[in-house]
Amino acid sequence: MTIFSFFSGASRALASTTSSSKLLVILSISSGGLLVYSESQTDAGARSAEINKTEPRKKRVVVLGTGWAGTSFLKDLDISSYDVQVVSPRNYFAFTPLLPSVTCGTVEARSIVEPIRNIIKKRNGEIQFWEADCVKIDAANKQIRCRSVIDNDLVGNEEFLVDYDYLVIAMGAQVNTFNTPGVVEHCHFLKEIEDAQKIRRSVIDCFESAVLPDLSEDKRRTNLHFVVVGGGPTGVEFAAELHDFINEDLIKLYPMVKDLVKITVIQSGDHILNTFDERISSFAEKKFGRDGIEVETGCRVTSVSDKAVTVKMKSNGEICSVPYGMVVWSTGIVTRPVLRDFMDQIGQNKRRVLTTNEWLRVEGCDGVYALGDCATIAQRRVMEDISTIFKTADKDNSGTLTVKEFQDVIDDIIVRYPQVELYLKNKHLNDVKDLLKDPQGNERKEVDIEGFKSALSQVDSQMKNLPATAQVAAQQGAYLSSCFNRRQQCQEHPEGPLRFRDSGRHHFRPFWLQAFWAICTSGRRASSCGAPWRLDINWAQHPVALVFCICKQASELAHEILSGV
Repeated sequence: MTIFSFFSGASRALASTTSSSKLLVILSISSGGLLVYSESQTDAGARSAEINKTEPRKKRVVVLGTGWAGTSFLKDLDISSYDVQVVSPRNYFAFTPLLPSVTCGTVEARSIVEPIRNIIKKRNGEIQFWEADCVKIDAANKQIRCRSVIDNDLVGNEEFLVDYDYLVIAMGAQVNTFNTPGVVEHCHFLKEIEDAQKIRRSVIDCFESAVLPDLSEDKRRTNLHFVVVGGGPTGVEFAAELHDFINEDLIKLYPMVKDLVKITVIQSGDHILNTFDERISSFAEKKFGRDGIEVETGCRVTSVSDKAVTVKMKSNGEICSVPYGMVVWSTGIVTRPVLRDFMDQIGQNKRRVLTTNEWLRVEGCDGVYALGDCATIAQRRVMEDISTIFKTADKDNSGTLTVKEFQDVIDDIIVRYPQVELYLKNKHLNDVKDLLKDPQGNERKEVDIEGFKSALSQVDSQMKNLPATAQVAAQQGAYLSSCFNRRQQCQEHPEGPLRFRDSGRHHFRPFWLQAFWAICTSGRRASSCGAPWRLDINWAQHPVALVFCICKQASELAHEILSGV
């Protein structure tokens, strides 16, 4: 028998045997068996490849950011259905509402941070995390370009690309300096843990420099003048925390300069906390007055040098110079440059903020979502779709809309256009059919298109942009993860409202903030809280503004505000 015929016969024999038999032959015929077994392995590999082809590849979800929105999304996402990758320059989650407390040691920094790897390792599955900055979003090729933020000579600091099927942008925003000269060079910000720690060190440095010998009193006063630019919640909270820190702790350590300390809040508007109810704003101003915190309203900072802040009075145009020891800049936020470039790509270059629809999907870009401080929702107006709403409701095509026809679609209208529900509550309309009453308040059995337009003409006045707060970002993250988890289910069984401009239903209900409480402390014994969003009260007439503190003034204010609610 030739060697060729031997292997041919062995191959035919092994083709019909089990794996264990093949193994025995391999052990007995040595090299010839190896050749035959190799042939059999190729067939097994082919079968394995066929099996793998039948298993669909998981869609890759890339999350940019580990703040409130990104972390909330990751915590609730079903990662068994997705290949999840996270890119952020920050390898931890920070409880940002307590940052002002970190500046003065009321809370330690380590108490409000949690490593992001600790969070993701608790999930059943694998989430990859890279500590890097996203420097470019390529929407056309569904790629992002990233660069490591580790500032040293370690290997691997070059840029790298990450492909995505779905991109979740939750990278927040940066401090808005309004291009004011000297702000970046001489001011402190309060956005990150590192910012709070720098402020804490600077406060101590100001006191240490003020007690040095041979300094004039004017120089000591300058070193102990703390200026806060911005009268929003962050600026007010920091000023209050600083006041308490100085009066309860530092004056015991530096009693010789206790009468030289001054805190000034500079606000461009007419009042501090101007996004809150005016009674809250008034209370905070009075509280600061009692505490000796100076509030300068109607002032705009034009420049900052290493020694003074230049301020222009809006009322008379007067310009004055304010010497300082430390300045904290807290005047709002603005879009990051990488997102500004992305907005140019997708045709949003004329907008100030990245805009999404009510389902948090970026307008003009498929598969990209944005949430948190980096984006805003463009709520659809009722009057833009009023004709199609009327046509959908008018099932008999009579040209008029009966109360019954209107009631059949009102639930979908309220879900799709939540401003309708706010309008009903603010106008004390207990029944939706009250919308169809004539101007004299008389009930109408049916209305034509013009009467329908007139009935809903004021509804869009209730539209408001959501504030850039941790609570909003967290709710958006939870909402979006819920949509991702139920994507297949809702494609087959849509749960959203009617598509008034198309057929069928939306797959999901649009995002809507369920409840909103804005809290701002004005001292260790005082805090104010407003809830101007979706509650079962009339916000326009009775804004909820609760003040909790152990002082008589706060109790009286709370009683006054809550009376009649």
